Amino acid sequence: MVGGQRRRALKHYQRDFYAHSAAASKAVNNDTNDAPQHTRDVQQHKHSSFETGQSGRLNVSSTYYTVPNSPGKRRRGDSEVLLETTEFNFTTLDDFPDNLQNDTPEFVEFVRQKRTVVHGEALRLWESDANLFLEEFLRLEGQGDYSQDICVCGEEAAIYHCQDCHGSEMFCHLCMVRVHARQPFHKMERWDGISFDDITSKSMGIRLQLGHTSGVCCDNPLPAFNDDFVIIHYNGIYEVGLDFCGCASGQPHIVQLLRVRLFPATTVDPKTAATFRALEYFQMLSFESKVSTFEFYKTAARLTDNTGIHVPKDRYESMLRMMREWRFIKQMQRAGQGHHPKGIAATEPGACAVLCPACPHVGKNLPDGWENAPSEIRFLYALFLGIDANFRLARRNVSSATADPGLNHGYAFFVEEHAYKSFISKSIILFVLGTKYNSVQISSCSSHNAVNLADTRVSRGLAATGAGTIDCARHNFKRPCSIGDLQKGERYLNMDYLFFSSMRSSSDIVALNISYDIACQWSKHIWTRMSAFPHQYHIKHHEKSIVFLVPKFHLPAHIAKCQTSFSFNLIKGVGRTDGEAPERGWADINSIATSTREMGPGSRRDTLDDHFNDWNWKKICAMGLIFRRKYNFTLIEVQERVNDLTNFEASLATDELAEWRKDIEAWEEDRSRPNPFEDRATTTMTQAAVRLALSTAEATEIERGNDVSLHDDISPSVLISSELELEDQQRRLEFDAKVVGQHATDVQKGKLLQRVNALHRRIDTWGRVQLLYMPGVSRLRSPDDVATEAKVHNINLFLPSSLPHRVLCDDRLLKHEWELREAQAYDTLNDLCTVLNLRYHLYKYKDTFIRGQRANTRANGIINNAECRIDALSLKYSTSRSALLNLASRLGKNDNWERSLKPLDKQKDAVPLKHDDGRTMGQQSISWIWKTSGSNSNELGLQDSLRVEWCKARARAHRWEEEVQLLHEEMRRVIAFLDWHAGWWDTQGSRRTFSSLQAGEGALAYAQRQANLR
Repeated sequence: MVGGQRRRALKHYQRDFYAHSAAASKAVNNDTNDAPQHTRDVQQHKHSSFETGQSGRLNVSSTYYTVPNSPGKRRRGDSEVLLETTEFNFTTLDDFPDNLQNDTPEFVEFVRQKRTVVHGEALRLWESDANLFLEEFLRLEGQGDYSQDICVCGEEAAIYHCQDCHGSEMFCHLCMVRVHARQPFHKMERWDGISFDDITSKSMGIRLQLGHTSGVCCDNPLPAFNDDFVIIHYNGIYEVGLDFCGCASGQPHIVQLLRVRLFPATTVDPKTAATFRALEYFQMLSFESKVSTFEFYKTAARLTDNTGIHVPKDRYESMLRMMREWRFIKQMQRAGQGHHPKGIAATEPGACAVLCPACPHVGKNLPDGWENAPSEIRFLYALFLGIDANFRLARRNVSSATADPGLNHGYAFFVEEHAYKSFISKSIILFVLGTKYNSVQISSCSSHNAVNLADTRVSRGLAATGAGTIDCARHNFKRPCSIGDLQKGERYLNMDYLFFSSMRSSSDIVALNISYDIACQWSKHIWTRMSAFPHQYHIKHHEKSIVFLVPKFHLPAHIAKCQTSFSFNLIKGVGRTDGEAPERGWADINSIATSTREMGPGSRRDTLDDHFNDWNWKKICAMGLIFRRKYNFTLIEVQERVNDLTNFEASLATDELAEWRKDIEAWEEDRSRPNPFEDRATTTMTQAAVRLALSTAEATEIERGNDVSLHDDISPSVLISSELELEDQQRRLEFDAKVVGQHATDVQKGKLLQRVNALHRRIDTWGRVQLLYMPGVSRLRSPDDVATEAKVHNINLFLPSSLPHRVLCDDRLLKHEWELREAQAYDTLNDLCTVLNLRYHLYKYKDTFIRGQRANTRANGIINNAECRIDALSLKYSTSRSALLNLASRLGKNDNWERSLKPLDKQKDAVPLKHDDGRTMGQQSISWIWKTSGSNSNELGLQDSLRVEWCKARARAHRWEEEVQLLHEEMRRVIAFLDWHAGWWDTQGSRRTFSSLQAGEGALAYAQRQANLR
């Protein structure tokens, strides 16, 4: 069997994957290459230049350059030789992949830059010819070159014209009818001597005869009921003359319509139909633009008549019904239900969902013996799940299941509604762990809205407050039978049902990585809650390896313990997965939420199912390119992270390193052991502690009825805290901009520009809230100041400490900034001491053990990084202290605080606890920064800081190594899945016996086409 289109494309990318890596390793291992080979691996690149000549025309000149071939453009023979002679295998190493550390970025094919089109120049050139365009538009309103009185046939006057036919010829009545006998949906016009008037095919006497081949007259034509048949096309709504075949051998009316690709609105005495092309066009348009049926129908109506004088007959309700039926039939067709002997009635739950080919599917894309794979590669066969809810997908309490029944009964992504609602209503009164199933449980983590608002979200006027989902967290696919409506908030009851329903199709998978933004709470009693479900929903969790994680973006909102226990960055076997896949899926579907919220229950589920299927299909179509792009990026990153780890370990004592490695490996096997990523050093004053104290004080004021907040979400303390965070981001951005420099790559410039834009938007949003609490700032900064700043890191945030004394400011804001600034200063000194000790340790190890230019260069690079951090922390401390000086004068503070937070002289004070300057122990003095309360000034603090930093560096290197292995396995799985699916379609063609040879032929052709696509 010839491979399908998608398999051929993916195999091409996978061949690149192997050959690319093999070529990189081979090139690094062999320092020299013979000249003939180097000469052979070049190609000619064409460069085109565009410039405007004196005449105003655009001139093009081309220049050719000789450049080396990129790995992705090698000859086919080279690829095959590399594949035959090179075994590509990523092994799990002790601490970093030696087989990758020699790969260098110059062998990686970078994404080519898009050529910039000079749109402005082209528009200016067109503007000079705008009058010419206008004149030609007006010319088309007349007869043009066809103003002769007689038609080309020589029989009658040529007074008819068609806007949709190519050209602007004019015809007589007979010729017009003859030309458009099979084109009834063209917009025809008649010349009345002065202008053109719209006419219809029916007024021209054109009639559509069904049941016979074109040109054959029916002996017993039956006009449509009342002879006012309406057809909806993508370019208008047409009333046509239509005759059914009334012969004894004639087919039912709906069959006659379907065989000419007209979809009837009703099955009894149809008076309305839509062309297949119109329904297909709208379906694709709705996928891409999220346009509603109402908007599409109104567009077609206005294309028919844009004056409101000759409004076409209202067939909007018919269009709604036809579109739903079209979506359903196409879904069944793509799922192969038309080939099943029992047809639609045999559809199983989730059978119509487009599956993720990169996820593990038992019997479809997993290798033999996968369940017995060694522990070091078992993570390759894990299933990644992402759980989330979306409250944009609400539905108003309109219509009912009786008035608007659904056609999908759990056949795709939404769970079967009757079973779902029945379980929810019965389980409301169930008691689990001594409390009601859906009652709010006490959280041991931060206060999460998903937990706190589970039963309190406003549902007045809503039949569904949103939707919950269980997605493929690795590849961002929707999963079958994994979406359901929410009746209140994000209750465990609903999310549990969706989770166990989703797992029914993957019950044989033995390794699960489950991501949820409240996983730390939701996972606590999940298996106890499972007892409330029917037996078919149960999971044999004791036989599986299950890891619960929190998505990367949501993790900072959790307490420190959760940030190390549920982190994708720190947990073994998850690669570079971030767990935020559901959020990306919601971003695509949210555009249709405004139309689906007004739908009935059945319409909404059917519509969303169709959109989710298209989302998955587009992912499959782009999967080859996605994997290739990810691989190119991953290969660069894994080299950098491995080099970082290598350089770091070169500066550490062997005994300590062995002990740390033993601890972290033990934690990876049993995460109930002490977490090596947790910093065991303590401080007496931190910004986090101050923020907590301020929030607690504000909560007390709210309870007493003395709330002074002027914003629903941002209190005074949050305002100042956010301001300090923005200030930190400005400093980091300024530093990174200097590091990148003027000779940065396009990738570096692009990343930096994205950060600049994001910070610009945050400052702009924050500035509007600031005016509520600090109105005096408006006199210092005009509304467009932020927009006109040349550099975002130079934007003045106008904190209370930086305001002139003449500008009034609430004392509460001054006090909040004082407390936060003081804590910031202590935090900064603490970090500075840690980095100073680290630098001392690096210098000591370098002087004692490092020999040779290469090793010294690496060591100097690490030391330079530490120096940069010291400079940044020194600047941050000085900024904090300057702010404290200004605040002290406004608040009337005494100078006691200056005894601890002294002016920092970087050369004199920023020195390590130990330093070798020739003085004896008794002659050495300790810098004041080590005597400040809260500093990690002992040797234990230094070792603890080094241990945590090493653990993080090791985790980074290992996650990138795992990512390479996961990408390799996923590419293999995609090809295997498409092979399986193509074989499945090959068996469908002859599976069912049809009533006619023609239907059987069509079924076989469709099955073969689907097999070829794969």
